[in-house]
Amino acid sequence: MKIVITESPTKATTIGQFLEDEFEVVSCQGHIRDLPKGKLGLDIEDNFKPQYVIPTKKRKLVNQLKKKCEKAEKVILAADEDREGEAIAWHLKQVLGKDKKENFFSRIAFHEVTPQAVKESLKHPREIDLNLVFAQQARRGLDRLVGYELSPLLWEKVASRLSAGRVQSPALRLIVEREEEREKFKPQEYWTLSVLFDTNPAFEAELKKINNIPISKNLSEKDIKEIIEDIKNRPLKIKKIEEKINQLKPPAPFITSSLQIEANRKLGFTAKRTMAIAQRLYEGLPLKNKKSFGLITYLRTDSPALSQIFVENAGKYIKKEFGEEYFEPKIYKTKSTLAQEAHEGIRPTDLDYTPEKVKPYLKKDEFALYELIFKRALASLMSPAKINITKINLEISGKKHYLFRSQKQTVVFPGYLALYEDKQKNSFFPKLNEGENLSVKKITPSQHFTEPPARYNDASLIKKLTQLQIGRPSTYVPIIKTLEERNYVKRENGYLKPQEIGKKVNLILINHFPNIVDYSFTAKLESDLDKIAEGKEKYENVLKDFYFPFKEILERERKNVPSFKKKPIPLEEDCPECGAKLAIKTGRFGEFIACSNFPKCRYSRSLETYGKCPKCGKGEIVKKMNKRKQEFYACNRWPLCHYIGDSPQKLTSANPHQ
Repeated sequence: MKIVITESPTKATTIGQFLEDEFEVVSCQGHIRDLPKGKLGLDIEDNFKPQYVIPTKKRKLVNQLKKKCEKAEKVILAADEDREGEAIAWHLKQVLGKDKKENFFSRIAFHEVTPQAVKESLKHPREIDLNLVFAQQARRGLDRLVGYELSPLLWEKVASRLSAGRVQSPALRLIVEREEEREKFKPQEYWTLSVLFDTNPAFEAELKKINNIPISKNLSEKDIKEIIEDIKNRPLKIKKIEEKINQLKPPAPFITSSLQIEANRKLGFTAKRTMAIAQRLYEGLPLKNKKSFGLITYLRTDSPALSQIFVENAGKYIKKEFGEEYFEPKIYKTKSTLAQEAHEGIRPTDLDYTPEKVKPYLKKDEFALYELIFKRALASLMSPAKINITKINLEISGKKHYLFRSQKQTVVFPGYLALYEDKQKNSFFPKLNEGENLSVKKITPSQHFTEPPARYNDASLIKKLTQLQIGRPSTYVPIIKTLEERNYVKRENGYLKPQEIGKKVNLILINHFPNIVDYSFTAKLESDLDKIAEGKEKYENVLKDFYFPFKEILERERKNVPSFKKKPIPLEEDCPECGAKLAIKTGRFGEFIACSNFPKCRYSRSLETYGKCPKCGKGEIVKKMNKRKQEFYACNRWPLCHYIGDSPQKLTSANPHQ
């Protein structure tokens, strides 16, 4: 029996349907080893050698995998082909068979979970790429060094359970600085002027120049009234009619960041939701024959390149559905100098599985994202759209000379717009000639106010991080998730608003640890990780160059960092657990009541209580929030008392921390 090990149970199920009985496909459920919790886990004296442990929750699974490997004739490691996947494969080999013969383990990789891709990869096994493993170790090590060295300082100076991060902290800085821009912003009033002409069909033109000087956002209501008085009851003369054909090029195939941005813009999905759905589409979903099939290629990629086979199949599809003139193949290459593994762009694995065909078998959000990916991949290989743009300049002179302009566009050839974008509405001018005078039907002044810069949402934050070359496809979702979990930011109507605790943390980092939030410094670290992956830089050198200067700054600045902690406000009430006095304290989620004898006594409750616990009779019912941000009511004596309910009256034995 040959054992195939993947990192995902769903992926294992899908692959298992493709292979013969001689193969057994199992899942290791992600990493089976990690750095230990509660300590640094890096031997700084020994070139930052990582000290890996098998987490308690993984020990049973690892023992099961060991037993399977003892009976197997060969073990095939089939984790994803990126740094994390390569590290997972390496850990499996280290734990399950370090003493096995060299050819006992083999590594396969594929970019789509389809029968053809999986079977082809089995014909071409390879060795584990240690450079990718070292790059993953370096990323994990850098994150651990920042987190474990800097986070305790934040606990001491701000609140417990806070964190700083190599990529997380620059992202927080972006959000906080944008909020500061908004707070300083003062709206400015300005006016615009348009005229409606008495033609068939009627059309409007807007004031663009006064005495050949382009107008800016500084026309006042008084200015507009003077202009109206100057031009009223007089015709405007057509100075010039311009027509030109513009080409709109199709967008490139999706990479991870552009998929997250577009799904947010078009579908309203958060980055987290987009990646969760894309993961299901990649790993495989049951279709008509009840067998799972991977509908899209690998979802974590920096490369928009498309395979030649897909381009050829797409050409046949486009020609059949739209016509020969709609197919215009292109070669897409990554623009980023920091692109990591050479994956394809995100595309459908089989064009026979059109969105309409698979719609009955997909959930609503799965269908929406798959349709977006399907259309984008095909559109990237279609002809540019041709748009006829007509501009009309009109002039009138009084005390001053005024130029008005109107513009309309007509789609001459839709090209990729026939598939990917909403159909553009054509608009037409009446038949007009240069030198012709047009009478004005209506003059419309409009009042406006300048707008502050918008807060970041998932799409705009990811776009900015990508521009700054900070982070990687796999990091954007956990970055945003961590910022929310630490209460550094909250969502308001889809936008990320910094909270007071986030502002305090950012202030400390900017004033005392500027490198941690410096955009170019963080981008350089990403570049160093890429060099490790390419074999051009050593793991230990990158960590050494970062850590020792960072440690020196940390030791020097520790005494200079001001404390933002509020002193507890003592209460006259006694703690029901130990009898010590209670106090109002401040944590990352705001104020709460806790025992002054902490940490010996861990009694705490929210400021609001909902009566005595009906189960134990000793504790108070308080409102809490779980990791999914769902509110529930529970006894504040947890875990001594397991009362939980959606309301004070509803009793359940569920665990609130799950």
